[in-house]
Amino acid sequence: MTDYDTLVVERVDAVHIKVRCERSTAMELHEHFTFMVPNARFHPLVKEKVWDGKIRLFNLGSQTIYGGLASAVEEFASERGYQIQYKTPLESISFDLHDATQFCVDLAAKGGLTMQPRDYQLKAFSHAVTNERCVLLSPTASGKSFIIYLLTMYYQKKTLIVVPTTSLVHQLYSDFQDYGLDASKYCHKIFSGQDKESDRPITITTWQSIYTIKDKEWFKQYQVVIGDEAHLFKATSLTKIMTNLTNANHRFGFTGTLDGSQTHELVLSGLFGPVHKVTTTSELIEQKHLAGFKIKAIVLEYPEELKKWAAKNLKLYKNEIQYVVENNARNEFIKKLCLSLKGNTLVLYQFVERQGKPLYKKISDDGGDRKVFFVHGGVEGKERDDIRYVVEQEQNAIIVASYGTFSTGVNIKNIHNIVFASPFKSKVKNLQSIGRGLRKGNTKDQAVLYDIVDDMSWKSRKNHVLNHFHERVEIYNSEKFDYKIYTVKLGA
Repeated sequence: MTDYDTLVVERVDAVHIKVRCERSTAMELHEHFTFMVPNARFHPLVKEKVWDGKIRLFNLGSQTIYGGLASAVEEFASERGYQIQYKTPLESISFDLHDATQFCVDLAAKGGLTMQPRDYQLKAFSHAVTNERCVLLSPTASGKSFIIYLLTMYYQKKTLIVVPTTSLVHQLYSDFQDYGLDASKYCHKIFSGQDKESDRPITITTWQSIYTIKDKEWFKQYQVVIGDEAHLFKATSLTKIMTNLTNANHRFGFTGTLDGSQTHELVLSGLFGPVHKVTTTSELIEQKHLAGFKIKAIVLEYPEELKKWAAKNLKLYKNEIQYVVENNARNEFIKKLCLSLKGNTLVLYQFVERQGKPLYKKISDDGGDRKVFFVHGGVEGKERDDIRYVVEQEQNAIIVASYGTFSTGVNIKNIHNIVFASPFKSKVKNLQSIGRGLRKGNTKDQAVLYDIVDDMSWKSRKNHVLNHFHERVEIYNSEKFDYKIYTVKLGA
């Protein structure tokens, strides 16, 4: 073994590591850590031949790579028989399950913890502290905000917590208050129009509010960074924020699901750390931490003449989806379904003008004295939080909300029914939306998802949204969800 077979790894800052090696080995690393972005061919820059659609994680010029990919570099070296030498050791401490438990006991004794952590939360907390950086993969409603709170209390350092929406800023602030922290004293919230300067130790912000900050010194004040719902961060914005945090050696990303692409996982791992699976939805349901859950897929079978017409006129997905969400008979069915359900119901739609507003009007006009709320991107985060609070006190309310506002992170324990009013195939959006109904409440131990499906297949041709449903079924099977499929003739 010669020096030519050795990779010398040293820490550049909290973001990057440098790999000193021969030029030929650097070329290998560059090729190994180059990936095609999924669906890149549809990107305008690729169409204009400005970008080739690839992400290159190893910088050939500086020979640097994200620090979170250190283990991936080790794997690269091992596969090729190269040795690894660390000029600067990577961070790791001993913080086992006993230490995690004792920390919580001590924090509770000081009045800083009002609830008992679950076993898997303690294990996740222990893993994060031990490894200094990681992505914790834990399903919706597993209590990610509680693990975030424990990490924040443990480090007692200037901490930046980044979330994707204003409503999640308010919710996490409220959660910290519930867990035992005087949030008004220790937390500063940043969202649209709010002051970005504060001497409080904890900053909770949307990524949209800080990615345009040009002063790099602002980022250097933070020693801990936590990204909640990390899968939703716009790639370029996340990269810009995380690479500016050169003093944040403690990095933790939280997500309920990854989209399955290698590129997505490696970028998150590079910026935060290796992915660690905390638990699964089926395990949490089995352990009674989450509400029981079942899926009723309602396949709307369109009339034969309409199927024939659709096969000829709705060949493109954009045309089919527009027809589906604007279909009056379909929206009438959804209205009747929602008004027939007992308990609080969350109706998720995709297009505000095309479906959200008409559906809300239908439900509210015929809903009698039932409280019906309408939520979309134009509704302020504080107002959404107020709606969330009201619904927690109700037993028969209906929320008509866009996927973008209520499918992710919003904590409503008192949701009994979820209706997918708009069709889609995204694994991330699917599991995040399902999570809205999994939290247990005082009056609820069971939730039902109504997955509305449109069958416009003609002869051997399967329509787009029906194919998307088949992809959702694969997700239901992989997650071990209990589901049944029902067929209803549309307009019958």
